[in-house]
Amino acid sequence: MATTGHRPRGPLAGVRVVELAGIGPGPFAAMLLADLGADVVRVDRPGGTVIGVEPASDLTNRNKRSVLVDLKAEGGAGQVLDLVGRADVLIEGYRPGVAERLGVGPGPCLERNPKLVYGRMTGWGQDGPLAGRAGHDIGYIALTGTLSMIGRSGEPPTVPANLVGDYAGGSLYLVVGVLAALQHARTPGGQGQVVDAAIVDGAAHLATMIHGMLAEGSWQDRRGSNLLDGGCPFYGAYETSDGGHMAVGALEPRFYEEFAGIIGLGDDAPDRDDPGRWEELRALVARRFATRTRAEWTEVFEGTDACVAPVLSLREAPEHPHLAARSTYVEHGGVTQPAPAPRFSATPVSVRTGPALPGADTEAVAADWDLPGLLSTGKGAAG
Repeated sequence: MATTGHRPRGPLAGVRVVELAGIGPGPFAAMLLADLGADVVRVDRPGGTVIGVEPASDLTNRNKRSVLVDLKAEGGAGQVLDLVGRADVLIEGYRPGVAERLGVGPGPCLERNPKLVYGRMTGWGQDGPLAGRAGHDIGYIALTGTLSMIGRSGEPPTVPANLVGDYAGGSLYLVVGVLAALQHARTPGGQGQVVDAAIVDGAAHLATMIHGMLAEGSWQDRRGSNLLDGGCPFYGAYETSDGGHMAVGALEPRFYEEFAGIIGLGDDAPDRDDPGRWEELRALVARRFATRTRAEWTEVFEGTDACVAPVLSLREAPEHPHLAARSTYVEHGGVTQPAPAPRFSATPVSVRTGPALPGADTEAVAADWDLPGLLSTGKGAAG
């Protein structure tokens, strides 16, 4: 079902956000705020995009508007500060010290707007021995121990795309921090502040439960050896006869009993509570799954509480009946994409507009934010 630009804006309607163009977790965090209804104005650089994705295809810029400002040119920092004076939140993802050198660091921004929430998104954080070093998602989750947990025993760690570091440990924590700081700024006597969101901090925090289990001895500090990391044979993925895969999550005894009965393990199957026989059990389960196709096993487990699901591809997922019924994916501008999440009963959210093209909204933003000086930057859209 296509969305339109006329639906309610969401619970953050009225919140103004300035996003200094960057890559990865910063833009995704700003997209989350935009999805929730905030008026996000992305400050793009003249002369091109900051990543290889064409602007019209960069879904992390949906529900935003864009203006062009050359921060290195005379007056560029002043134009951003003019935006800051009208904003509630600023998001930037530069290396530590870069925003300060450009004249748009926390000092001048909070001086212009004492209630501003200044969100900083980095991999290593604003301080520490590695703060100034280049990095990417895989390095951040490697250093925190998070990457060490993912993959099969005896094999190199499996790289989980850039979901665990950039987006879970980075974007989501930045958004939580920004919203918490915004709440404080809006209380009587509250003030603006800097939110230092580092991917290493967030990725480490994601493993809080695991650290508790490690301390009590119920988690082994090696991958592929535990209940939740694919180590046990009733929590993992198995190949089917047609090369597809089924995901099994039958952790609780009653769910496992139903799973075992459906798949036909038999009474002589290895004891699930004996880790010493897990490899035997895994081999038996694998042989059973190899006897049918993914579609056949999906039908067999349909309607059961065995906690088994087909492993779908990115293109297949939107067609699944459950996700289709919930409109978990929506179509906008001819592109199928994940719908905004979570959902709200009183202030529903939606995809209102496609990706903002660099500079395309300069006139509209100048009018809406009462900043005629923005028009001196030009309004030519790229793409």
